[in-house]
Amino acid sequence: MLTEEQIADTRATLYELHIEHRDLDQVIDHLLINPPPDDLLIRRLKKRKLLLKDRIAHLEHLLAPDVLA
Repeated sequence: MLTEEQIADTRATLYELHIEHRDLDQVIDHLLINPPPDDLLIRRLKKRKLLLKDRIAHLEHLLAPDVLA
């Protein structure tokens, strides 16, 4: 069980990750329209975005109340 402080910290981290994920999405979209000479940057940004998405899902799962199915 998470303490109130851990919940607050997790929510703050989750907020920051959502912002970074959104920003990466915008950068990737821009680079796809105006591609750089090498697409390695786009591949790295997409990988980072997927890692953020996984971390966001994990933190959201920690904050979600347990529901009996």
